[in-house]
Amino acid sequence: MSESIDPDENTPLLRDDASSGSLDKDYRCRWRSIRVMYFTMFLSSVGFTIVITSLWPYLKKVDDAANASFLGWVVAAYSLGQMIASPLFGLWSNHRPCREPLVCSIFINLSANIYYAYAYLPGSNNRIHILMARAFVGFGAGNVAVVRSYVSGATSLKERTNAMANMSACQALGFILGPALQAGLSFIGESGFMVELIHLQINMYTAPALLAALFGLINILLVLLVLREHRVGDDGRHIPAINYAPEDQIDVRDEPEEAIDQVAVLTSNVLFFAVMFIFAVFETIATPLSMDMFAWTRKDAVFYNGIIICCIGFESILVFLVVKVASQRFGDRPVLLAGLAIIFCGFFILLPWGNRYPKIQWADVTNNSLISKTQGANLPSNSSVEPTGCPFEQIWCQYTPAIHLAQYISSDILIGVGYPACNVMSYTLYSKILGPKPQGVYMGWLTASGSGARTLGPVYVSQVYTLLGPRWAFSLICGMMVGAVVLLGCVYRRLVAFSVRHGRTVD
Repeated sequence: MSESIDPDENTPLLRDDASSGSLDKDYRCRWRSIRVMYFTMFLSSVGFTIVITSLWPYLKKVDDAANASFLGWVVAAYSLGQMIASPLFGLWSNHRPCREPLVCSIFINLSANIYYAYAYLPGSNNRIHILMARAFVGFGAGNVAVVRSYVSGATSLKERTNAMANMSACQALGFILGPALQAGLSFIGESGFMVELIHLQINMYTAPALLAALFGLINILLVLLVLREHRVGDDGRHIPAINYAPEDQIDVRDEPEEAIDQVAVLTSNVLFFAVMFIFAVFETIATPLSMDMFAWTRKDAVFYNGIIICCIGFESILVFLVVKVASQRFGDRPVLLAGLAIIFCGFFILLPWGNRYPKIQWADVTNNSLISKTQGANLPSNSSVEPTGCPFEQIWCQYTPAIHLAQYISSDILIGVGYPACNVMSYTLYSKILGPKPQGVYMGWLTASGSGARTLGPVYVSQVYTLLGPRWAFSLICGMMVGAVVLLGCVYRRLVAFSVRHGRTVD
């Protein structure tokens, strides 16, 4: 029977305990459904990252009025939409089959990506259309709460860390594939080609969004055809899913009467907020920072940052392998603490130092103007040179030392280690703290706290970076990480599994 199965804790990454042919039908069906959730998380990650490195140049291309501050609002719009939707979809999944909120949310996401691809079409205020499209894409991504709630409810306590790590690995694969696809599609160029029948211009900016819409259609089909409702207790015993089974079939004796530790819940939300805030800062500032510090063009920034983010994604998969082993040997909380410390080091390394200053963009404009006056006869009449370097409007460019490429790469490597470790440990601990009750609403709040961080993070960094520069922006992030470590230390003993806290199992 399924309740007697002891899952192999050493299963390879992205494989689970349903690989043996001797396992019963319900057990295999449960893990097929969990795999669908893995794939949903993967596609959600692809849908976000596939346009993130081209968002800034797309804004500049379709609307000259867009600036770095507005970019912060566009990136934040995704997370604001997700923050609003997550508790709603989580509540929906607590009382109805989770296929309903999943299909609805994915369809919203699909439609919003098509809207994003057409954002160039209006005659004015195109940046507002991009903002709205990203907000709706984020609203559709509120299904992450449903995914996490389902996987938490469909796994035993022993299976939970492995399942969460596998889900995070799928998220990392999407994190890799998204920028890689964007980098590959950059060869279409800014002009691309026009599909006259539907008035659609396909170029390096719109093609990724259209591809994300196609992935969404595939996801809907998988949810409808494969996904089934499953729920097990912390000990692995099958229990009725209250969002699916009739009320008279629910055994209330399986429902724990003890209260959830609300201090641990609140702390977990705060720590997850901090982790997502710093990553939102990192993903938002990467393209503008590299263009300012290394004098990259828009196309170079999209291409090189796509490669960098792709490499970070591969690094994250290795981290998940280590996390699965480290959490079994040392526990979830020490891994979370180590991840926070590594993130601090990543941002500390990124602080400007030395006596070399960034290339100022107005110098390029002056030189290009001089060339056009003295050697205009040798230049094509339709030539245009894209200014590169740190914009002269950012006053700090004139007195803040440049960030070296080695600093940038080193910081990326460290953040690529710390963030995935903190991410998977945050919601693994959270799901264990909540226990076997339906977690849709609670997972909705956790996702909302992360989305709130991803809303405020881009706004914070775009404002502080534009006005004060990277020294202030990254120093404050370092301070936030120190605060997160102190908070974790203060409540360290309370961050334990529900069944451990109430003496049902031992830690």
